[in-house]
Amino acid sequence: MTALHLADEGEAADLAAFLARLIHYDRAAAVRLQATGTTLAVFGRPPSFEVLAIRTARLAKPYEDGLDLSLDVTVSAGELLESLDEPAATATVPAAVTGPPWAGVLPPRGGWRPEPGLPALDAVRTAVAAVVAEFRSRMDELAPEGRTRAALDRIGREIWSRPVGDTSLPVRAAHAAQSLGFLRPTRGAASDAPAPDGPALRLLSSGAWLRLRTPYGSVAVRRAGLGALDVSVR
Repeated sequence: MTALHLADEGEAADLAAFLARLIHYDRAAAVRLQATGTTLAVFGRPPSFEVLAIRTARLAKPYEDGLDLSLDVTVSAGELLESLDEPAATATVPAAVTGPPWAGVLPPRGGWRPEPGLPALDAVRTAVAAVVAEFRSRMDELAPEGRTRAALDRIGREIWSRPVGDTSLPVRAAHAAQSLGFLRPTRGAASDAPAPDGPALRLLSSGAWLRLRTPYGSVAVRRAGLGALDVSVR
C-alpha cells in the first residue's frame, strides 16, 4: 500500500482535523488526493454548502511510488483518517473508491488572479455570525406548520447567496470556511498559506471559479451565471 510521509506532526494533525470535519458533515465522505513533489492536495465537498474545500499539506520528501511520481486518487475520508499516524506523520492511501460527481470536476491549477473587495478576517467572521443568527431567527419566526423544506430552502437561498463585502463570493462559501476551521487567527506558517507578510484572507478568481484562500485551507465555488467555463476535469 502507498504511504504518505508528511513533513511533521503538525501537518498530520491539521490534515486529521480537516478530515474529521468533513466526516462530521458526511460520515461517508470521499476525498480526492493529488500529490506531486512535496505537496499533497486534499479535495472534499461538505454537504449543503455547495463548495469544494481544499487542504494542502507538505510532504517530507517528494512523492514517489515505484515509477509513479504523482498520485491522483479518490478515497474514503474515514479510511484515510484512520490510517493517519500523527506522531509518526504518516498515512496510508486507502483503496480507491468510485468518486462522487464533484470529484471529476476540480478548479483549475493555475491562472488565479486577485479579486478586490474582500473584507478583513474579523469582518468576514462577523458577517458569517450575523447571517447564521438571522437564518436561525427567521426559522424561529415560522409557525410550526410553516416550517416546510420549501420554506427553509427559500430562506436559505436568499441568505446564503448574499455577497461577502464588495465581491461576488456568496456568504455560504465564507460560512463553509468558518465551519471547516479555516477562518481562525493565523498561528504562523501553515499549509496553503500566503506569504507571511500577506493578508490572512485572499479572494482569487480563475475563469468561472472563485477561491477564498486562508492560511488553513481554501474554499472554491463556481460563480453564478458563468456556465461550465474553464472546468478542469482530471
